[in-house]
Amino acid sequence: MTDLPTFIAGLPKVELHVHHVGSASPRIVAELAARHEGRSPVPADPEALADYFAFRDFAHFIEVYLSVVDLIRDADDVWLLTHEVARELARQQVRYAELTVTPYSHVHRGIPAEAFCEAIEDARKRAEADFGIALRWCFDIPGEAGLPAAEQTLRIALDQRPDGLISFGLGGPEIGVPRPQFKPYFDQARAAGLRSVPHAGETTGPETIWDALRELGAERIGHGISAVLDPALLAHLAERRIPLEVCPTSNVRTRAVAGLDEHPLPQLVAAGVPVSINSDDPPMFGTTLNDEYAVAARLLKLDPDGVAALARDAIAAAFLEPAEQARINAEIDAYRASAAR
Repeated sequence: MTDLPTFIAGLPKVELHVHHVGSASPRIVAELAARHEGRSPVPADPEALADYFAFRDFAHFIEVYLSVVDLIRDADDVWLLTHEVARELARQQVRYAELTVTPYSHVHRGIPAEAFCEAIEDARKRAEADFGIALRWCFDIPGEAGLPAAEQTLRIALDQRPDGLISFGLGGPEIGVPRPQFKPYFDQARAAGLRSVPHAGETTGPETIWDALRELGAERIGHGISAVLDPALLAHLAERRIPLEVCPTSNVRTRAVAGLDEHPLPQLVAAGVPVSINSDDPPMFGTTLNDEYAVAARLLKLDPDGVAALARDAIAAAFLEPAEQARINAEIDAYRASAAR
């Protein structure tokens, strides 16, 4: 039998909580920074990016993140970023990914909405042909930009409606950004058939998660780790089978959790809450999806069968057609059988 890291590396997977810009590899960030040298604080040297991505706290992370967003200046940059993110995911045997995209941040910086959507769609189709990975979009409101950003994100989603768009989200800082104010926008998105996947309960308490469920109709929760503080919420999530998109290293790097050994993933799983394992902004946090599976395996004391079960849990939480779920599950079954020989 292969060792666990090797098993994880070859395991077919899905990724449900990964950000578009936050997935840019150091090579791509440096290339974009070089294109705009002198107009950005982002280093054009891939080796220097590790220090640049050393975050003091969540507010500093947002500041650095937005400086990388500033590097995306035109539709060609958008296409390059999207195609390269797909390449990196496919290298980790990711078969399907729901990529969180924040169109407001790019349209606000001068890229026309139509050109932005055309670029991500063309890159999505090319990536499926080139790498065998299926990408889908979650259009995400940057909460720190307030209701004008919510209105524009909704308009782009409904007016452009790219083929890959399946869900509507809410990201950015949680502190000082109450979830209920976004209810009208989520109501309209859901009425148009988009699924609700807001971030909640990463840097705030359980009440933010309750707000996401009650006010925004959340079908999955981004992060949601503070649910561990509320037994009634844990029971609700477990009973209703509402998954949490858990990103362990991210929570440590943004100081939401003191360290990996203090991460509440084991308590969430013990309470019966469905979870998927995800990478969030992997190059910025010095991780990969494979690394996150290894972290989860250690925290949960999993063998290869347990790791394969985690991968199946993510498939169950994905907004995939049953036939596609069955296809990827069959790949996992075949891989597990071959690895056991």
